[in-house]
Amino acid sequence: MPDRALIDAEKHRQPSPVWPRGAVPARSDLGRLTVQCADRPGIVAAVSQFLTDHEANIVESDQATTGPVGGQFFLRMTFHRPHLQAHLDDMTKDFAKALVEKFEVTEWSLCDASTPKRVAIMVSKHDHCLLDLLWRARRGELPVDIGLVVSNHADLASGVRTFGVPFVHIPVTRDTKPEAEARQLQLLRGNFDLVVLARYMQILSAGFLDSVGCPVINIHHSFLPAFAGAGPYERAKERGVKLIGATAHYATEELDEGPIIEQDVVRVRHSDDIAALKRRGADVERLVLSRAVLWHCEDRVLRHGNSTVVFS
Repeated sequence: MPDRALIDAEKHRQPSPVWPRGAVPARSDLGRLTVQCADRPGIVAAVSQFLTDHEANIVESDQATTGPVGGQFFLRMTFHRPHLQAHLDDMTKDFAKALVEKFEVTEWSLCDASTPKRVAIMVSKHDHCLLDLLWRARRGELPVDIGLVVSNHADLASGVRTFGVPFVHIPVTRDTKPEAEARQLQLLRGNFDLVVLARYMQILSAGFLDSVGCPVINIHHSFLPAFAGAGPYERAKERGVKLIGATAHYATEELDEGPIIEQDVVRVRHSDDIAALKRRGADVERLVLSRAVLWHCEDRVLRHGNSTVVFS
C-alpha cells in the first residue's frame, strides 16, 4: 500500500477527535500579514493604507526593529476583512505589486488566520511532549490539524490512535537510515506546514531538512552544552544544578544550534532525586514546546539569521 494511502486508511479507521464544549476554531474573516524588510520611514503607514484600501480593519499589530538606522524591520498584523477568502488572492497579488519592490521586502506572508496549520509529529519513546500536543490540539488550544505521527518505535501507537491521528512506524538503524528518511519524506513532503520533533531521538540529516519542505521545530533540555549526550540528568544531579530548563528551536544542519523560539526554567532543590529532576524537566519541555508550536502557527515567529523575533 502506498504511504499516502496508508495515512488515509489510518485516518478513516480511527474515530474523529471530538471538540469539547467551549473549544471553538478561530473566527472567520481574520487574516494575518507578516513583513520583513530593511527599516525605513513609511512602512507601517503603507501597510496600513494597503489594508484600508482593501476594506480591512487592523485588530492587532506588532513591530520591531534591530536598529532605527540600517536595521531590519519586522511587522505582524491581524486584520478583519469581510468575506476574506473571496478576496485573499487579489490582496496577495496587490501586496506583491504595491509594496514588495518599493520597500525591498525580503520575507512576507498573507494568510487566512482561521485556517489551521497542518502539523506532523515525529517521536521516539518519550510520550510527554507528544501527548501534550495531541491533547491541546483536541481541546482547541492549538490552531493546528495534526495529521500524522511518525515514530522509529511502535510503543506509542495505541496512545496516538485514541486521538484519531494516524501513526506510522518507520524503524531506523545506522544501516537503514537513508531508506528510513526517504520513506519519511514520502509521507511529509508537500503534506504539512510544520514538523515537530517531540523528543525524536534521531539526528535528521541535512538532506532531510533540505527536502522536507517546511520548518522543523525541536525540543531538548537546556543543559546543553554542559551536559551533552547520554545521562544529562544524572550528571546534572552530580553537579548540584539549581535550574532545569528546556529549549525549543528550529532544526538546522548544525545540531541543536538552530534559531531559538522559546526557553524556560524551573528551580530544583538539593533534595530532588534524579526521578524528580526528570519529572520537572518533562513539565518544562511540554510548556516550552507547546508555546513554540502555538507561536509559530500563529505566525508570531519571524526568523532573522540564526535568531528570531517572537511577538508573543
